[in-house]
Amino acid sequence: MDGLQTWVINLDRAPERLARIAAQLQRLGLAWTRLPAVDARALSSLQRAALDEAAYRRKHGMTPLGGELGCYLSHVEVMRQMLAGNARYALVLEDDVLLHDSLPAVLQGLLAAPERWDAVKLSAVHRGTPVPYLEVAPGHQLAVMLSRCTGSSAYLMNRRAAEAYLRQPGGLLPMSLPYDHVFDQGWRFGIKFRLVTPTPCGHDDQIASTIVAPPGPGRKFHWTKRLSTYAYRLGNESRRLVYGLTEAWREKRGG
Repeated sequence: MDGLQTWVINLDRAPERLARIAAQLQRLGLAWTRLPAVDARALSSLQRAALDEAAYRRKHGMTPLGGELGCYLSHVEVMRQMLAGNARYALVLEDDVLLHDSLPAVLQGLLAAPERWDAVKLSAVHRGTPVPYLEVAPGHQLAVMLSRCTGSSAYLMNRRAAEAYLRQPGGLLPMSLPYDHVFDQGWRFGIKFRLVTPTPCGHDDQIASTIVAPPGPGRKFHWTKRLSTYAYRLGNESRRLVYGLTEAWREKRGG
């Protein structure tokens, strides 16, 4: 597919996960590049400084994990490498993703309509209340989301999205939320953020997450210490709804 580079985020200490996704990509005929993931066990002082812990606690209502920061910085590094190269589009995959047979056709459909999106989720944890507006492959629609839809195991982005994430004021850094809670904020970054429904990718339940909380008391704060979190989420979801309705109206009028 012209202009498309596929990136697989993978820890050096997880070769078995790389082998699983490599077999899926080979089956689908997709060439790919491995991106060595940032390892939470070996974070540098500079990498640790990329976390705004106070903002994270305020917005998310719990203590951050090193694995979340490693994941976040790994996705940021994909964007940096994309912009340093010539690819017009990046397919970003975490190594625990499950690729369905429909993925190549969905990618072809998306690349045939590049003006209708800047970043597109291809997997999802929550449904996202999608408002479909364009068929990109048989049985798969490009949609605007009206509600929360977390997960970042598979998505497509163009250079405009990567530029917005990295270089505009108020971009992704510093980290103040888990990656999948922030990169879909299209209103914040000024991009067309979309979802393919049903998704052509899922999560491989046979693979355990590498983002694991240490033993001991729970991370989540008592509800009395989460009032700022509730306020943030209310405002964020209100903005998401307004953005979604506005974008859906524009798309219904022809983009």
